[in-house]
Amino acid sequence: MVLAAWLHDLDPFAWRISGSFGVRWYGLSYVAGFILAWLLLTWMAGRRLIVVPRERVADLILAVVVGTIAGGRLGYVLIYRPELLWTFSPSAPWWGVLDLAHGGMASHGGMIGIILACWWCSRQFRVPALHITDCIALAAPPGIFLGRCANFVNGELLGKIAAAPGEPAPWWAVKFPQELLERPPRLDADQARRLTELLADRLPASLGLAPGEGAAAIAAGAVPESALDEAKLTLIADVQRRIPGVAEKLAPLLSARHPSQLYQAFAEGVVLFAALAAAWAWTRPERTGRHGLVTAWFFIVYGVGRIATEFIRLPDAHLAVQRIAGLSRGQWLSVLMVVAGGLLLAWAHRRGGRPGAAV
Repeated sequence: MVLAAWLHDLDPFAWRISGSFGVRWYGLSYVAGFILAWLLLTWMAGRRLIVVPRERVADLILAVVVGTIAGGRLGYVLIYRPELLWTFSPSAPWWGVLDLAHGGMASHGGMIGIILACWWCSRQFRVPALHITDCIALAAPPGIFLGRCANFVNGELLGKIAAAPGEPAPWWAVKFPQELLERPPRLDADQARRLTELLADRLPASLGLAPGEGAAAIAAGAVPESALDEAKLTLIADVQRRIPGVAEKLAPLLSARHPSQLYQAFAEGVVLFAALAAAWAWTRPERTGRHGLVTAWFFIVYGVGRIATEFIRLPDAHLAVQRIAGLSRGQWLSVLMVVAGGLLLAWAHRRGGRPGAAV
């Protein structure tokens, strides 16, 4: 191996308007995912490959948008950050649950929201509910793929360490500056001193430190955590702005990690879409009435892929209990998905294509 890991310097903003306000790639990934789903289902409806009326596809996508955002946010709050339920601030959006600008969406919660949206649409369209979920399951992987790519751009959901700071790293590994905030690297005395110097130059002026006093203040623990985090954010922003010399100084002080976001993009996007396209072609639910099989395979393939990749992706750093019996919360939820998918698969096969079976 050679010291060749790439330093992540991607800006999460497609268009930064001011400070932390602007158009983020993460938000654009959601928009693009919904547009792709609408295009795919509109095309399929026009060729009678689905029984959803072509003129109602837009209504279905709108309902799924609401279900995804509401379910994804509530799922994140209830599963990972319940303290947001009683977190309030004097400025907009006032309630922590509504503070979407700082991220926080749970895919499993989003799926529950989507299922409820599909059930509602089935009643409005007079179409079997499981046929609706089959349609959305087939259309979802491109959006999931883009979402995981956006996670990579954000430098979040970090993977396991492939090489410690300063050690030879494999070519495919990535060094994420964001680990300074989420999972500070383990450094020797000399590396810690160099990082301290980088942060000292970026401490907020409001601390009133004279030039050259910052490093000593950090070493003595006299700098508030909030000010230190602000300095880390400034350092990360300098990397993203490609300020000359910053990347060269910071790179040796970061861990080289598995790009777990891209692993999940492949498993939950490419592999999942290929599997569901094959399941749809095999069952032809619009002709046979065997509704629910594509949904079942979605649960199974997504769940297995999520379980496998989360052995490399690290659980959220803020969780007090990160793994239960060796599995993360996301993995346990995925185990339930696989079980639910297996039960639905068995039920759908037993019911066959009898009229009304999947309503």
